Amino acid sequence: MANKTIGIVGARGHTGAELIKLIANHPQLELAFVSSRELDGQRLADHSDAYRGELTYTNLDPEAVAAQAVDVVILALPNGKAAPYVEAIDKAAGSTVIVDLSADYRFDERWYYGLPELYRDRWRGEKRISNPGCYATAIQVSIAPIKDLLAAPPVSFGVSGYSGAGTTPSDRNDPEKLRDNLMPYALTGHMHEKEASRHLGLPVEFMPHVAPHFRGLTVTTNLYLAKPAKREEIVLRFEARFDKDKLIHIVDEAPWVSQVAHKHHLDIGGFTMSADGRRVVVVATLDNLLKGAASQAMQNVNRALGFDELTAIPL
Repeated sequence: MANKTIGIVGARGHTGAELIKLIANHPQLELAFVSSRELDGQRLADHSDAYRGELTYTNLDPEAVAAQAVDVVILALPNGKAAPYVEAIDKAAGSTVIVDLSADYRFDERWYYGLPELYRDRWRGEKRISNPGCYATAIQVSIAPIKDLLAAPPVSFGVSGYSGAGTTPSDRNDPEKLRDNLMPYALTGHMHEKEASRHLGLPVEFMPHVAPHFRGLTVTTNLYLAKPAKREEIVLRFEARFDKDKLIHIVDEAPWVSQVAHKHHLDIGGFTMSADGRRVVVVATLDNLLKGAASQAMQNVNRALGFDELTAIPL
């Protein structure tokens, strides 16, 4: 198969940097452009150790992005910024695949919601793919295998490294303010709470926090069961559901975020039962920049282009 071309809009961010590494490692993908307002004119190789070549950052408006006519455009932009690019690419009426990393299309029926391990069977060869949120990925994977056993809405407590707050300065990505600290925020109605609830088809309650570490997140989910169960039954459900998924690892102990940082998979474990067997607590960890963003985007790009889903993703 001939090489395919790919471009990134919003390439300066943390996820953009991870995507560039994955694309550089891909035997059949060629990076055609990297668009960034702040880095316009600078050499990509000066910012990424993984990239070898002469590409420079450009500052492309939506029409200029559409005019590149690449096979795939990845939109790694803040929420609310994707629409002009999507419109311009739609108008160009080519065969370009769009993978959007923001929340802008995660509730749009016309877009495929790209969490492969849970929704692979919904794939219809779409050219418009909405990449799931990092927390929403961990929450859904923690609940989906036993959602038919539940007696009440699951409650998820989340803690993320500050890379999840992006590169635009705020309290939530200020290492000084975060030192020796834990910041709760958006304690009801968080975007990922709505996202997980929508795609699971049941209400989820979610309380996020930011911690002083840079990357990786953990979600601890409390699940009330309609009838008592044994730990082995719950673990078997998870093992059966994710048996063939190389990027979801079922572990025995509750996983630590330090063990998953810089890795491309999600760990899920703990599976701790209450004495009466009516409640189980499950812990999921992932690297928010990788399985929570860039690696998952690469899974979606690979599927859309007909490559093996895990091409260029180190296992």
